[in-house]
Amino acid sequence: MSGASEEGSHVRSARAAALLVVAVTAVSSVVLSIAGLPSAVLFGGLIGGMAHALTSPTELGVPRPVYRIAQGVIGVTIGCVVSVPALRAMGQDAVAIGLVTLGTVVVSVAAGRLLALRDDVSPITGAFALIAGGASGVVTVARELGADDRVVTVVQYLRVLIVLVSLPLVTSTIFHPPDGVGRLEVAADPVGSVVVTVVAVVVGLAIASRIPIPTATLLAPLVLAAIAAAGGWFGPLAVPDLIQAPALALVGAQVGLRFTRASLRSIVRMLPAVLAIIVGMVVASGAMAAALAAFTPVDGLTAYLATTPGGLFAVLATAADSGSDVTYVLAVQLFRLLVVLALTPLLARLLSARPDR
Repeated sequence: MSGASEEGSHVRSARAAALLVVAVTAVSSVVLSIAGLPSAVLFGGLIGGMAHALTSPTELGVPRPVYRIAQGVIGVTIGCVVSVPALRAMGQDAVAIGLVTLGTVVVSVAAGRLLALRDDVSPITGAFALIAGGASGVVTVARELGADDRVVTVVQYLRVLIVLVSLPLVTSTIFHPPDGVGRLEVAADPVGSVVVTVVAVVVGLAIASRIPIPTATLLAPLVLAAIAAAGGWFGPLAVPDLIQAPALALVGAQVGLRFTRASLRSIVRMLPAVLAIIVGMVVASGAMAAALAAFTPVDGLTAYLATTPGGLFAVLATAADSGSDVTYVLAVQLFRLLVVLALTPLLARLLSARPDR
């Protein structure tokens, strides 16, 4: 349903609409990047899409083939995070990592059920909006699995923002770590990264077209990129910004273009409840971190960073700067992310039996 049908909207040509979305996306992305917000380009695309959807009845959307490519690029972005040391850490501490992941999933689903007590939030939307791990990946597949991607996008990134804001505060006031102990190696081989990105997206989408799973367009490229990253044949990998940014912008714009004034008002009304639930999730994650530190050799700060519900790259940078075990933090965060993305179709099926509201 288009918000453009409401009073006060203005008809504009499809070309003018597309230019408006692109212009607002570019400006918003720059402003949000300067402000230090997470996934600034995705949110810029969201604002760009909303700028048109809320002011005009002209139908506009991201073509399906283009959106599939954007999903594939985001899958590759996630897959490039995989590393051999992290995989080894998963094997060595499998029980603890598995229990922490299970605990996080349980907390996330419980939080989603609380949100779904509202009449304007379905069980699937509540679960996907608050599940911790792989925010960009969950957003790209939310609508295909039956969730309201508008709510999912706003709530997912609000959770990430709260985690990022609270991260330095909690780290400095509770753990008092020294600064600048280590550094996070982010340099990637540009040629290898482009090759892997293109091949993983093309081959991954070809494979996904033959797999009857809605998330295959995300997971197939992710798996191929993870294999390449773990193999190390192309050196350190990271999707180049010139490829990643447009993909994130397209995902954000697709969600933004589906906004209506009614849906925007609904999301604003639910923000107080969402904030309370997210704070509860952060506290619950802190309790799991305390248990992890108490019953395993892992130190308190490493445990806290490993169980933080979101903000993967900021968490890794904090771990490196404070001298924490970056490999362990990555292992726990990465395992949870992969489990969440793999389980989303199953979770959607389990919740689809409940009536959408």
